[in-house]
Amino acid sequence: MSHKKFLSAIFLLILASTANAASLWNDNSNWFADARPGKVGDIITVIVNERTDAKDEATTDLSKSASHSVSDGTGILQFIRSLAVDSQHSTQGDGSIERKHHATATLACLVTEVLPNGNLVIEGTRDIRTSEEILQFQLVGVIRPQDVSSENQISSRLVANAEIAVKGKGIISRTQKPGIISQILLAVF
Repeated sequence: MSHKKFLSAIFLLILASTANAASLWNDNSNWFADARPGKVGDIITVIVNERTDAKDEATTDLSKSASHSVSDGTGILQFIRSLAVDSQHSTQGDGSIERKHHATATLACLVTEVLPNGNLVIEGTRDIRTSEEILQFQLVGVIRPQDVSSENQISSRLVANAEIAVKGKGIISRTQKPGIISQILLAVF
């Protein structure tokens, strides 16, 4: 076998063995498509920016009067003397409650369920520890995959049936809570 044929045979063997090697090109990826979340376990970033302002006012003005009288008895009921009862009752009250809340956070949520119409149920929590206080943000809701941006983010305003909770645990929360005696007095009175 000549030297040229030998090198050609080795080249063909090397070429045949590298044909089965893994390629750097991934045929399943589409560089032009926008990958939206659509299955359980996908992660979506929710930008929470909620503000609520609520004000309740009530005025009560109630007036009630009653008048009753019994005249002198006759016959066997002669011992009953004339009796008159007159009562008046008046109540007035004003009440007002004003609440303002503002919650801002960025929360990574998991898709926990895919509904038959393609909407996604998401759920996420984030614990933030500051000094001796722990704040926990919780979010549960339903989103449409088409509302998720190309950066895989969605505003909390687009979350349907949203349940957003901010809970605190620590020294400030314990200080804000009334003591047991105060709680009993508030329950009784």
